[in-house]
Amino acid sequence: MTGRTLFEKVWASHVVTGADPALLYVDLHLAHEVTSPQAFAGLDETGRKVRRPDLTLATVDHAIPTTGRALGIRDPQSKKQVDTLRANCDRHGIRLYGLDDPRQGIVHVVGPEQGFTQPGMVIVCGDSHTSTHGAFGSVAFGIGTSAVEHVLATQTIWQTKPKVMAIEVVGDLPLGVTAKDLILGIIATIGVSGGIGHVIEYQGPAIERLSMEERMTVCNMSIEAGARAGMIAPDRTTFDYLQGRAGVSRNSWDATVEYWSTLRTDPDAHFDRSVDIDASSFEPYVTWGVNPSQATTISGQVPSPESFADPAQRSAASRALDYMGLEPGTPISEISVEHVFLGSCTNARIEDLRRAARVVEGHRVSDGVSAVVVPGSMHVKAQAEAEGLDRVFTSAGFSWRDAGCSSCLAMNQDVIPAGERCASTSNRNYEGRQGRGARTHLVSPEMAAAAAVEGHFVDVRSWG
Repeated sequence: MTGRTLFEKVWASHVVTGADPALLYVDLHLAHEVTSPQAFAGLDETGRKVRRPDLTLATVDHAIPTTGRALGIRDPQSKKQVDTLRANCDRHGIRLYGLDDPRQGIVHVVGPEQGFTQPGMVIVCGDSHTSTHGAFGSVAFGIGTSAVEHVLATQTIWQTKPKVMAIEVVGDLPLGVTAKDLILGIIATIGVSGGIGHVIEYQGPAIERLSMEERMTVCNMSIEAGARAGMIAPDRTTFDYLQGRAGVSRNSWDATVEYWSTLRTDPDAHFDRSVDIDASSFEPYVTWGVNPSQATTISGQVPSPESFADPAQRSAASRALDYMGLEPGTPISEISVEHVFLGSCTNARIEDLRRAARVVEGHRVSDGVSAVVVPGSMHVKAQAEAEGLDRVFTSAGFSWRDAGCSSCLAMNQDVIPAGERCASTSNRNYEGRQGRGARTHLVSPEMAAAAAVEGHFVDVRSWG
């Protein structure tokens, strides 16, 4: 019998009926205020109830303010979204982390930190970066509003089975090179369409050495490579992270870990595609264009469109440089920034803030730079404040905020003005993502922190 991949094991254990497409049982449904209202309205119109309210966790994150929280939500549309979610959760008995809850935060941060994200699950959410949860060995993917309604009503979802792709990462990440650099480098290598139709399993010694928070960063951006999801096999790092968290049962812990330990790809399993990556060759990355694959290393230069052999890539590069206001041949280290955003479901966990604070400590934000820190959850915020990280940032001139998605997608007041540049720890640099006409450069927390101090991109490996 041919061995099975991690993905195939989890998929097979959740098939209710059908082959392709298959009806899958959903272990955890995550919801927020933006993509859920129409789904709940659909239930109400047909008189249906939520099938398993205990398996849905809701939080507010996308459209909420990150300052002046005690004053309420001033934007009428955002307030309506939040109020609607609260009413829907109250009516259906769904757990909600609202604005006044100390557990509130970005949906893909609170699920893992509260222990509701666990190995071997099928996890869905009306948000593309649900792939984050695959870091725990779960099959996790974003869904549309009609699918959200189906999950609420049935606790199942119809899915066409994707192919499986292995990315084997060997070697050690050099000092100063992070998980964010790793995934940016991978996307630059395989392209934004490199994972289309596949679930990516990240393997190899370099992956195994990552912390859980670093693994979440990698899986979070799998969607930016076109993949349906990203996965990493659970191991001792996973188990240690989960033990004792609120959503993890204290009963039969040893038996639970024994089962989780079986969630690994068999040695003779077949992958539809395999890619090898040498982590030891990586440097800190900075995006120069308008998709995450348009990136180069800090020691590199803005490329010329003529350097791309493919006509479509050549045209895309030309349009990107025009939007970004960059000239070919410009050293990346000479690109100045007016804004720095430390936040998002990619890089706003406690480890991210600690690393950025180490870079910032003892320095000041450069004149003309507006720098903000938006923790991924109120739990992360409280932990950072207990460690004094907030004082490090505010002493340096950063604005210290409450939890939320914030400038990642500019659905609240945290908007980057047109024509201005932002060094961002988020996951997308598409045109208008951080505000109409805003110019986004994706970087690691360390690179963003250093750019805030210097006013331009610098190589953190040799800086300060």
